[in-house]
Amino acid sequence: MTRTIRIATRQSELALWQANHVAGLLRKAHPNLEVELLPMVTRGDIVLDRPLARIGGKGLFLKELEKALLDQEADIAVHSMKDVPVEEAPGLVVEVMLKRANPFDALLSREGVELANLPPGARVGTSSLRRQCQLRALRPDLEVADLRGNVNTRVRKLQDGEYDAVILACAGLERLGMQGLITEILEAPRWLPAATQGTIGVQCREGDRAVMETIGVLNDDDAALITRAERAVARALQGSCQVPLAVFAERRDEAFHIAGLVGRPDGSEVLRAAQAGAVQEADSLAAAVAGELLNQGAGGIIASLA
Repeated sequence: MTRTIRIATRQSELALWQANHVAGLLRKAHPNLEVELLPMVTRGDIVLDRPLARIGGKGLFLKELEKALLDQEADIAVHSMKDVPVEEAPGLVVEVMLKRANPFDALLSREGVELANLPPGARVGTSSLRRQCQLRALRPDLEVADLRGNVNTRVRKLQDGEYDAVILACAGLERLGMQGLITEILEAPRWLPAATQGTIGVQCREGDRAVMETIGVLNDDDAALITRAERAVARALQGSCQVPLAVFAERRDEAFHIAGLVGRPDGSEVLRAAQAGAVQEADSLAAAVAGELLNQGAGGIIASLA
C-alpha cells in the first residue's frame, strides 16, 4: 500500500467537495496515509461561452487531470462519473466507485413553480442536450436556453432573473448543502438522468497496484455494477455530448431494472426502452436496452447528430 496519495481535482467548489470527501474516506480507512489535493483548472472550466457539445464534450473537464496522472504528478483523480467518456484514456482506469448519491435532476424555479405549472414561454436554463430533449418533449411551449458555469454560477443566474427556472443535478446541490433550493425532483420513469449521474469515480494509472490497493476499500459493489451497466448502454449507443442520451439503472434487492432514452435535441422524437431481470443478468439487460433502442431507430438519430 502506498504511504501518500496525491489527488488531482478541478477547482470548482463541487469538485473540491468531492475530492475532500474521497480524501476523508481514505484517511479514515488508512490512518497513517498522507493525502494531498492538487487543484487544477481544466479547459471545460475556462470555455464558458459555448455549449459543451460544440467544444468537445464533458471530457474537457478531465484532460488536465488525466495528464497529471500520466505524468505521475498525481496518484488519483476524482471525477463525477457522468463526465467520464465511455472510452477510457489509454493507461488509465476508473474502477473504484463510491456509493451513488441522488441520481436525478432537479428543477429550481424562482417562483417555486413545478415543471407542469411553469407559464408558457418561461425561460428554462440547461446546457445538456439530454435535459433539453426531455424538457422540450414535455413542455414544447417553454423557452429553453443554454446555461453554463459551476453550480453556484447557475443558481446565481436564476436568482438574478436571467432564467425563470434551471435544471441541475440533485447530487451536486445536496453535496453543497443547497437542496433547499430544489422546487421539484425530476424522477424516473418520466424523466431519466445521465448515465452514472450521482456517482463519484476514482481514477488511477493502469497497473498501479499500490494505489489500487489503497483506494479499493472505497468501492461500492452496487454502484460499480450500476455504473458498468449504464456505461455499457452509453457505449453501445456511442454516447457523447452531441447525443441526447439518458440511462438509469437500479438494483431492487435481487432484481435489476434499467431504462434508456435517445432523442433529438428539439424533443420531436424520443425513443425509450426498459428491461428488468435478475441482478446476475445486468450486463445482458443493458445490452437488450441498447439493442431495443437501436431497433427503434436510435442509430439514425445518432448519425444525424454526429
